[in-house]
Amino acid sequence: MSTINPPKALLLDVFGTLVDWRHTVSHTLHQQAASALNSPKSASLPPAVRLFASTISWPDFAQEWRDSYKAFTKANSAPLSPCAQGKQAFKTVDQHHRDSLVRLLADHNLTGLWDADELYSISRIWHYLDPWSDSSLALHDLGRAFVLCTLSNGNVSLLRDLTAHAELPIPNLLSSEHFGAYKPNPLVYNGAAEHLGLRAEQCALVAAHLSDLKAAKECGFQTIYLERVDEEDWTADEVAQARREGWVDMWIGLDDHRTHELGGLCEVRARFQMNAGYTPGGASGKWESASGSGFVLR
Repeated sequence: MSTINPPKALLLDVFGTLVDWRHTVSHTLHQQAASALNSPKSASLPPAVRLFASTISWPDFAQEWRDSYKAFTKANSAPLSPCAQGKQAFKTVDQHHRDSLVRLLADHNLTGLWDADELYSISRIWHYLDPWSDSSLALHDLGRAFVLCTLSNGNVSLLRDLTAHAELPIPNLLSSEHFGAYKPNPLVYNGAAEHLGLRAEQCALVAAHLSDLKAAKECGFQTIYLERVDEEDWTADEVAQARREGWVDMWIGLDDHRTHELGGLCEVRARFQMNAGYTPGGASGKWESASGSGFVLR
């Protein structure tokens, strides 16, 4: 990534990139199932439901739930047709999470484990995911040098709750909901740059998924790959090929702790400093070089 012409804005994917959905969702499902099985009303549950609820792998269930989200957003990446607009509402991720939870419970013979109110509450786990340990710390400094903005398939209310819960200091929240289509549709990336009043090349997408970054790159974005545990869908050969091709401008691997022990976004922050000799927090409130010239103009 060029330090002569660095991005002015960092657009941040959220699920898996900034927050650890897998731990939060698996733990919550396990706790809620235990609560249901130990409640007085559990006596009315069919024996099969009790059996399956006590033996199922909730981490595997969480992964199925996540996979259903990926399939949903991929299938709905195209915007509504002009004929459908006004007749068919844009289906949000919140709505999908609720519907897919009901469907998955039925698939696993767990219908009835939770009542309607409990299902609604559990479907909103995704509003309260815990962050990776490096996310909040790094964003505080990065926000002094770059415009920070989410670019997520999560709907706006979800992102508002999530950034508050995870204490992610991101002042601008952009969602696929704003553009009526899901990533990887170019409308989302191009619309985000336009919303920020920037050209595509002035924006960098930060994501833990190469498919997201590839789509952004094709729209002219700079790209920062933030590898996270078990997040990448591409095969090892596809990942290696992407690295050889060089279209990822900054690549942060799981073991990249060269400049910060936490790695992740802290490594991104440190590389921007290291590459151009910047120290955080000059008098202007931006990162500044030794000469005092601003790193990034807002």
